[in-house]
Amino acid sequence: MKSLAHWIVAAMLAAVTAGGASVALAAEVLLGPGDVVRLSVYGSPDLSVETRVSESGAITFPLLGQVAVGGMSVAAAEKKIGGLLEKGGYLKKAEVNMLVTTLASQQVSVLGQVNRPGRYPVEGRRKVLDLLAMAGGVSAEGSDLISLVRTRDGKTTRETIDIVDMVRKGELDKDVEVAGGDIIFVERAPRAYVTGEVQRPGAFRIERGMTVQQAISAGGGLTPRGSDSGMRITRRDADGRAVTMEARASDPVQVDDVITVRESWF
Repeated sequence: MKSLAHWIVAAMLAAVTAGGASVALAAEVLLGPGDVVRLSVYGSPDLSVETRVSESGAITFPLLGQVAVGGMSVAAAEKKIGGLLEKGGYLKKAEVNMLVTTLASQQVSVLGQVNRPGRYPVEGRRKVLDLLAMAGGVSAEGSDLISLVRTRDGKTTRETIDIVDMVRKGELDKDVEVAGGDIIFVERAPRAYVTGEVQRPGAFRIERGMTVQQAISAGGGLTPRGSDSGMRITRRDADGRAVTMEARASDPVQVDDVITVRESWF
């Protein structure tokens, strides 16, 4: 069974694809180590070069040698290189064009229960749902909860986002922008277990507000010998001890519960 989170992000995937997600908004890209750029100067084909941004944030450019561009936008880097060419007396008017061919520095890792885990470039302004869509959406085993790990000003933080609740309530302000180096981790959906006289004993995904009766349905229903009375739940208490209690069909199911359906006496 696919979760609501799966369908939400699948819809986002269609929207991102339709909107041309692969097109880089060059003006918004900040250059960083590992990026590969192709430069050309109008009227001076001998100055065309493809180069990689070094770990120190510099590129090698003809006549100028090392030029620091790390942390600069493409437009700012173009202006800087043009200014240096003019200041050095190499050209009276330098029109520099820079194209980012490989965006290695601005990548977000999307991990966990997604269909295509990996590292994805942040081209322009991208938010959490955009990156989940680029990763193929939440898998059938994925939770509605995701963890967003970010480092800003040397401080690493972890935030939990309920993507289904966010969309249902229209609280899209929680769909925050991401940047290179961020990590999105989709948790595994919470699970519980049903055993005894059910058609398909074993683990099942806990849906929101799930009751014992619904859990038994997830297990295929009762066997001909199964009884819907005298059911029991075994769960861990605050101290981690296993506690077994009688269960009613309307009782809510909790993570890692073990629901036991006993055989009917008649």
